[in-house]
This record gives sequence, structure tokens and C-alpha cells, in this order.
Amino acid sequence: MKNIYMPCTRKHDRMLLIAPLVLLIAGIVLLPHRTCAQGNSFRVDTLKRLSLEELLNVEVTSVSKRPEKLKAAASAIQVITQEDIRQSGATNVPEALRLAPNLQVAQLNSSQWAISARGFSNVLANKLLVLIDGRVVYTPMYAGVFWDVQNLVLEDIDRIEVISGPGGTLWGANAVNGVINIITKKSKDTQGLFAEAAVGTELRGLGSLRYGGKFGKNLSYRVYGTTYKRGSTIFHPDSVETKDDWTIVQGGVRLDWEATENDAVSFQTNLYDDRPNPDGNNPIIARGSNALARWVHTTSDKSNLQLQIYYDHTWRDFKNGLTEKVNTYDIEGQHRFRLCQRHEIIYGLGFRYMDHDVKNVELFAFLPARKSLYLFNVFLQDEIALVPEKLRLTLGIKIEHNSYTDFQYQPNARLNWTPTPTQTVWTAVSRAVRNPARLDREFFLYGAPQVLVIAGGNFQSEEVLAYELGWRIQPQESLSVSLATFYNVYDNIRSVEPGPPPVNLPYTIGNGVKGDTYGAELSATYQLNGWWRLRGGYTFLKKNLKVKENSEDANQGSAESNDPSHQVLIQSMMKLPGRIELGTVLRYVGELPSPKVSGYVGLDIRLAWKLANRIELNLVGQNLVKSSHTEFIPSSKIAKDVERSVYMKVVCRF
Repeated sequence: MKNIYMPCTRKHDRMLLIAPLVLLIAGIVLLPHRTCAQGNSFRVDTLKRLSLEELLNVEVTSVSKRPEKLKAAASAIQVITQEDIRQSGATNVPEALRLAPNLQVAQLNSSQWAISARGFSNVLANKLLVLIDGRVVYTPMYAGVFWDVQNLVLEDIDRIEVISGPGGTLWGANAVNGVINIITKKSKDTQGLFAEAAVGTELRGLGSLRYGGKFGKNLSYRVYGTTYKRGSTIFHPDSVETKDDWTIVQGGVRLDWEATENDAVSFQTNLYDDRPNPDGNNPIIARGSNALARWVHTTSDKSNLQLQIYYDHTWRDFKNGLTEKVNTYDIEGQHRFRLCQRHEIIYGLGFRYMDHDVKNVELFAFLPARKSLYLFNVFLQDEIALVPEKLRLTLGIKIEHNSYTDFQYQPNARLNWTPTPTQTVWTAVSRAVRNPARLDREFFLYGAPQVLVIAGGNFQSEEVLAYELGWRIQPQESLSVSLATFYNVYDNIRSVEPGPPPVNLPYTIGNGVKGDTYGAELSATYQLNGWWRLRGGYTFLKKNLKVKENSEDANQGSAESNDPSHQVLIQSMMKLPGRIELGTVLRYVGELPSPKVSGYVGLDIRLAWKLANRIELNLVGQNLVKSSHTEFIPSSKIAKDVERSVYMKVVCRF
């Protein structure tokens, strides 16, 4: 489905370069004084947050669904910490995701992004599984994510775990090329009052208010409200404002109860009202709410039982006559335990029911308009200590059944070798699938009266067989390096098949594309000293897609993605004298081949001053290299440019 962009006549106000220059000059002036940083300018907890050892010992849960140290995880995983987000100056979740070197993140307009891992980037990207506190966020309309409603108070994010590579064995369908797991802080870690307010040239307004407290000794809570408004992008190359500004308001509550020494219960609920306007014509209305409850019973560090249930309601009016309403009910349980001394078992099962209802329009429709969708799954994984503390073999499989296809099998095998305490070598072979969405099976498009252009087909699941090899090493106490290589073989990728001649109508959605991708992901963290840390990485991707012999794909295998071959990210975080922080994010994104988009360099700089540990003043410049640049062109081939911007923010913590 194409986006339609309507040009406007009002010229966008040109911003001055004074503020970005102030940021650059401040960094140059303050840097020579770094030797003074050993005095009282730094708090002990700040130094601890920047410790490389602390970062390497961060416990991640996305790889094995159990806590394990980042440095020993047998996967291409990157962790974006709260400190990384805060010092970057990011204002929303997609901007925070730019900090993962193993993700491709491109902004299309004020409210839309194309986000993927290891290729297949598109505004309708559907091969990346996204979770927020264990709740899967995607629409069954196209099996992707509406990023404009995934809003959070960034201060409340504990970490974002980003896995590039299949995660189907544990996380299920659509975890084909990766998993994004956004984990927020427990309410006991967000006590007191937090408030922030920001305004700028493109960030027209941001305000958040959150309060955390306790009921007794073991029950903590937080309640929050936040609003966000972003200005319009501009048409390329006319520099005419597109009127695609975006506004969202959101609020919620979280409770965490330590019921007993072994039992923890959490509950959270959120609701939002969103006004994205990607076409610059008439703002979309998107409203929703969700509620999640989780109980964890822990008997030891090797054994626990978890039960989770959530409800998610979304409603979206596309303002072209089409509306979408989705009610999702999900329940899952898992049990982890040690079997003898060498086997650590984790198994679980889950059931998801989605009531999907659309209001169709004359030109296109989903038939039937309302459909009940279900997904049942069961998984089993065994982690075997072949050589204790040295060599581990992980074998697992997930079996799923859904409304469209028969049983799906997603096996996984991983070998993890730790020859020394400072390095880990791992390899993996995995299979994952992307289940059909309603767009694949039940979408109908009409041209002239009684002329059917696209008719729903018998689309089957897309498949990937992935081979991975990785290495993590800490060659010295202040430096950590990670390298992941991969070779993925894809089959049954979506195609558009023409009908019988002479008119070749109707087109149907088929599985006529196959191919492979290969590449490497290099990342590193360098703790130069107690006040300066560098992190970043380089990603190389090569993609080869082709049409199968029995297919006549109208797009010749080129419609599913538009990806850069090269990406570079460098983030610098400095704690300077006088309670001043200087953070910079430099990124390079290579050329996109089709539609062609030139490569670009982006630079964000944040200068912050802390007053008595309670008030923080921020001056942030984003996309400072050029006045504007294009990051992605959607199917409509009408390019929009993201502009250089500056904003000021005040943060209060009491």
C-alpha cells in the first residue's frame, strides 16, 4: 500500500548554525581540561556506570530466555544501556535503536521508520520481532510494527537487547532476522519524581512526568504521563514543508510486588492517543491500550517458573476510509530447571488469539473484513555443559501452529566455547519462519469497476536457514571487541505473480523469490579512562535475491528490501569538569540501491550541565552535517528529507 504525499506551499523556517557550532566549540574548549576530572566533579556511581567490566557483566535474557552474562552469550547481541540512550540525546524509541550497530534504522518522514536487521528493510518490514517488557508489538495486517505508537519515557528504559539473527526457537514466528527486546526498569528503581520538558526546531515539544513510590515494604509503583510532538520533514529536493508532523500522548502505571522471598509479581498498563500524519494530508488517528501481568517463582539461580498474560487493544483510522481494530489475548508459561549437573532445561508453551477487524473501502479490501487469528506454540531447549565452564552445546526447537499454515518447526543448535575468561567463540545453525499476514492472504485491490487487480493468494511462510560464527574478546581490561559473521539462505520470499494473459490480471501474492545474504558485524567498546568511553561498530551486508524458475514476479525480486552494504557507528560519552557531559554520535550509512538513496553521514551532539544532581540542562543538535538528507524512499518514490535540528531540554529528578 503506497503512501500519498501532498506538497504544501509554506516555506520551512531555516535554522541558524549557531547552536551546533556552540556545541562543537564547547567540546573543543572543555577537552583540554580533562586532567581536572579527578576531583569532586564526578560521582562514584557515574564512574561505575561507565565501567567496561560492569557492561560486560550485564545480564541479558533475550538469547536463552534466562539471565546470562553478555560476554558469554552465544549470539550476535548488542545491548543499548540507559546511559547510552541518555547521552545520545535520542528523543524516541527509533532514535534510540540507531545506537545498535547491528540494526538498519532509516527515517521516512516525521513518524515512520524502516527498521530491520541483516537486510529486508522496508516501511512494511516483517522479519524482525519486537517486544516491550515481553509483550509482542506487531500488526497482523502486515506482520510488522507501527513504530509511531511504540512510545516510552526513555528514562524508564533499563536496556534494549538487540539480537541480529534468527530467534525463532525461543521467540517464535517473525523472529527471522532478529529480535528487539525493550526492557523497562522495575518500579522500585524509579522512585521519586521525574520531570522533563524539551522544545526545539524539529522537536516541537516533549514533556514527561513520572512519580514512583511504595505501599509498604514490598510493593512499589510508578505512574507516568508523556507527550511528544515532532515537526514536519521537507520534500526532496524542493525543501517545501510536507505537513507530516506527529503528536502522541501516553500514560500508564506499573506495580512490582515482592510477594515472598521466591515470588515476584508485576503488573503494568499503558494507554495512548496518537496522531501521525505520514501523507501530510489528514492525520491518522491511532488509539490503544494494553495490560500485562507476570508471576515469577524462583527456587534457585538455575530454576524458576514464569507465567505471563497480556491484553492489547489497538484501533487505527487511516483517514482514507480504512480502519483497523485488533484485540490480542496472549498467555505463555515457561519452566527452567537443572537436570543433573550438565543439563539446563527450559521449556514452555503459549497461546495467542487476535480478533482482527477492518472497515474496507471501495478500492481495496481485506476479505473477510473480520477474522479470528490464533497462534499456538511449544518449545524445548537443553543447554549441555560438555566441558564445565569451557564448552556448552545448546539444542532447541519450537513447534507452532497458526491460522494460515500447518505446523511450523524452528530448530536451533549453538556451540559456545570459552577457551579463556576473556574470550568466547560461538557458532550456530538456525531455522526460522515468517508466518503469513492478512496482506499476504486476504488483500484485494480493485481498479476500474469490476476489474480485480490484486487477489488474495495461497501465500506460505517465508523461511530462512542461518549459519553464524562469532567471537568476543577482551584483549585488555579497557577494550572489548565482538565479531559476528553470517550466511543466510532464504526461500519462499514474497512475490507478486501476474494473472493469465493477455491482461495478466489479477495479480496474486506468491512465494516466488529466493536468495541469500552474507555479512559481518564488528562492534567494540573502549574505556579510555574513568570519564571517557567509546562504543560503536561496523556492519557489512551483501544480498543476492532472485526469482524462482516457476515465478514471474512483477518486481523481479527487488521489492522486499532496500539495504545499505556498509554502516558505521561511533558513540562517544564524556564526563567533563564542572558537572558537564559531552556526548556525540557519528554514523555513516551507505547508499541504498533501489530506489537509489545516496549514503550520508549523521552527527548528533549533546551538551549537558548538571545542577546539584537534581536538575540537568541539555542542548542537543541532531543531523548536524547537512541541512537535510534523505534516508529512505518508500514505494511511492516521493522522497522526504530529515532536517538538521536543535533542541533544549530540562530534566528534574527529586
